Amino acid sequence: MELATLTSKGQVTVPKAVREALGLRQGDQLSWELEDGSVRVRAVAPLDLAYLRGLDETLAEWNSPVDEEAFRDL
Repeated sequence: MELATLTSKGQVTVPKAVREALGLRQGDQLSWELEDGSVRVRAVAPLDLAYLRGLDETLAEWNSPVDEEAFRDL
């Protein structure tokens, strides 16, 4: 397990072992996905970022409590 500390400005340094394992370099982008009190961080290629933004905007109309209840058991 790797640990990092949040600064007063809300910044965190990705641990060296994680950067090396993912091949991260300065300027790379990370996506942060919240789920049930946890967060998943992953490296995003520039083309992936455009796709994810478009997908997020498209699916936003189905992001309601009613939809969550309807699709809960799928």
